[in-house]
Amino acid sequence: MADYYETLEIPRTATQDEIKKAYRKNALRYHPDKNPGDATAEVKFKEISEAYEVLSDEKKRQVYDRHGKAGLGGMGAGASAGNRGYSSMDEALRTFMGAFGGGGAGADSIFENFFGGGFSGQSESGRMVRQGSSKRVNISLNFEEAAKGTDKELAITNLAHCDECHGVGAASADGIKKCSRCGGSGQMFEQRGFFSMSTTCSQCHGEGQVVTNPCKKCRGQGLIKEKQQVKVHIPAGVDSGMRLKMSGYGDAGQGGGPNGDLYIFITVEPHNIFEREGDDILLDLPISFSEAALGCKKEVPSLLSHSCRLTIPESTQSGKVFRIKGEGFPNVHGQGKGDLLVKIFVETPSKLSEKQKELLRELSTLENPANMPKQKGFLDKIKDLFS
Repeated sequence: MADYYETLEIPRTATQDEIKKAYRKNALRYHPDKNPGDATAEVKFKEISEAYEVLSDEKKRQVYDRHGKAGLGGMGAGASAGNRGYSSMDEALRTFMGAFGGGGAGADSIFENFFGGGFSGQSESGRMVRQGSSKRVNISLNFEEAAKGTDKELAITNLAHCDECHGVGAASADGIKKCSRCGGSGQMFEQRGFFSMSTTCSQCHGEGQVVTNPCKKCRGQGLIKEKQQVKVHIPAGVDSGMRLKMSGYGDAGQGGGPNGDLYIFITVEPHNIFEREGDDILLDLPISFSEAALGCKKEVPSLLSHSCRLTIPESTQSGKVFRIKGEGFPNVHGQGKGDLLVKIFVETPSKLSEKQKELLRELSTLENPANMPKQKGFLDKIKDLFS
């Protein structure tokens, strides 16, 4: 291999900017993409990459200036004296990317974009491949439907392939021509300094083809609006804000691309007595003063049209919550069921008769602090506050 400075065609006094500029010039000149199948160019590309790796590193450059390639030893350059050199084009290419601000894990994709490669948006026929648009529908369920699960039938309107032209947009086979502006690539390329920039062709919109004799039914679009009925199963346990996905029920794809999807957003209507909290349901149960004091048994409605017997012990206070296991919502992922939480509300009697009032007055004369432990504790705290 020639002297590194000669390889890059620069003087030994070259600055780092001059070294990088010379490397870019020669790397682009001998790059494999510019010289496909040229073994000489490949060797030359490796040599200039090796030279740049050394001269762009000030420490390596100083050693090279004093002792030549033999002095580089284990410093990671040069093919002689046990040094690694470039064992493959991949290493040389990554050095090339480093000089252009690339490298690292994303170097391959950056490299493809730099030279206009890696484009995967076209089919073998040259048409742009696009997935169809996805659709959204909203449905409302009542509490029982959400708890049990249900089946619904939806009316949707999608873009489907035209049955007249089978989605190609042309009235006949010879009604499609290669785009004259982009040459059928679907892309327009523009050289800006070291970079080749690509944009979607404005004439064919990336298709690579233009329709010269459009289908009358779809007017050259290849797609028409189509109404259809879709049956969807709503699993038990869904809640407001959840969504279901039906793959392939959106608009038709183009150029052989897949259909879009259908997303179903769920809203569960409120219940007149139950509230939902996750998979649990909450119920406020009013009971009388005497039922709370003496205890009682109550038939409590459940979510799924049967009742549960609840034993309320004596001296039950307002706000007490009783849990009935397994009487809540089924988990939508099949992980068991929630519970029914019954919150007691002690109702103060109203519209009392004289007899009732007389009995309550008699009861009040018999009450003592032991009957009202919470009241006594509260009064003691008030005394401490003002003492």
